[in-house]
Amino acid sequence: MNAPVSLAVPVHDIAPLRRFVTGFADILDSGAGQAAILERGGNLLARLVAQDDWLPEAFARPHPERYQQYLLHCDSAERFSVVSFVWGPGQATPVHDHRVWGLVGVLRGAETVRNYRRREDGTLLQAGATGELRAGEVEAIDPQAGDIHRVANAFADRVSISIHVYGANIGAVERATYRDSGEERPFISGYANAVLPNLWNGVIRA
Repeated sequence: MNAPVSLAVPVHDIAPLRRFVTGFADILDSGAGQAAILERGGNLLARLVAQDDWLPEAFARPHPERYQQYLLHCDSAERFSVVSFVWGPGQATPVHDHRVWGLVGVLRGAETVRNYRRREDGTLLQAGATGELRAGEVEAIDPQAGDIHRVANAFADRVSISIHVYGANIGAVERATYRDSGEERPFISGYANAVLPNLWNGVIRA
């Protein structure tokens, strides 16, 4: 019998992500409304990003030119998706919206967030001061309250990573980026990866 082949790839314990996915599905299965999803799901996400030892390296790699969105899980009914956003030094999104509820938790580094609202003439105005979300912190995205923002890596010299949860298969949702004039430009983000992490690695059923 041939000996097992070693790929010399570091093995991460994916169990925290598996527990998060099953726990989040339980929240949705309970029939919870959006407010409860964001509250209870936010607590789950805070626990997930409190430890930085579970994200496989393949889903934590930056790109030299643009931030990366790696799909970690999509519910079979597309009720929610989990995505790792990997920000190279100084990388940022355009001003954009989401059109579904969401949660963002920073796993590594920090992000700056600028929220925007429309003036009466339709142009965009920054709403409030620029915020910062640091490792271990979580915030919610609520389209009903306004979800137009711009996100950037808070650091010019290192990578930051955040874990996002959305109330849809976000890579397939038609959304928009925005000019200062308020003009919308439709886009569908897609994902950077062609394969998904194995959430069930190491699980043994009796």
